[in-house]
Amino acid sequence: MRNRRAIFPVCGVVAAVATAGLAVAGLLAAAMLAPTETTMGDAQRVVYVHVAVAWFGLLAFLVMAVAGLLYLLRRDLIWDTWAGAAAEVGWLCCSLTLVTGSLWAHAAWQTWWTWDPRLTTSFILWMVYSGCLLARASVADGHHRARIGAVLALLGAADLPLVVMATRWFRGIHPVTPEMEPAMRVALLLSVTGLTAVFALLLVRRQTQLALRNSLATIRQRLDR
Repeated sequence: MRNRRAIFPVCGVVAAVATAGLAVAGLLAAAMLAPTETTMGDAQRVVYVHVAVAWFGLLAFLVMAVAGLLYLLRRDLIWDTWAGAAAEVGWLCCSLTLVTGSLWAHAAWQTWWTWDPRLTTSFILWMVYSGCLLARASVADGHHRARIGAVLALLGAADLPLVVMATRWFRGIHPVTPEMEPAMRVALLLSVTGLTAVFALLLVRRQTQLALRNSLATIRQRLDR
């Protein structure tokens, strides 16, 4: 048993070091490996972060919806800890998506914001994220909070295909697939991999904290009785 307890901290350190290495590799690739874009210059490099946070923002919402569905089916609060962690990390990624997207829009189209279909559906996703967090924070009871969060996540999941397919289904100024040189695609892949590892680690760590908080709350309730 002691050996197992000793292994977990070591695994956590290894995961953190590996994640940091991937993140640094991705950022260095975006800053140094990728060539400077001819028309936008260095401002184009924001896309390497923008794509990564946008991708994980969508993935985190999917995790939140699936975890919410599993809670409704099994009534186990462990699934709500995954939903809560995904909501927090996903909101962060979605917020960064809007910020980096605005920076990109200003450099590419000389405007900070336009109600392009991709931008609009992404903003709706951010509002759903925010609504889920506000609703979860306003309810003290664990199971009541889990039910509300699960329903909101499942309803909000309808926006995911709209975000993904907005550039193909609707007319807008957002590019479907930006044209990139091979070195740019390699840098994009490295940056997406590195930042995905970072946010995945944050998700797992936050889920562990929420699960521990639930366990402590359960112990306190039993002691009060």
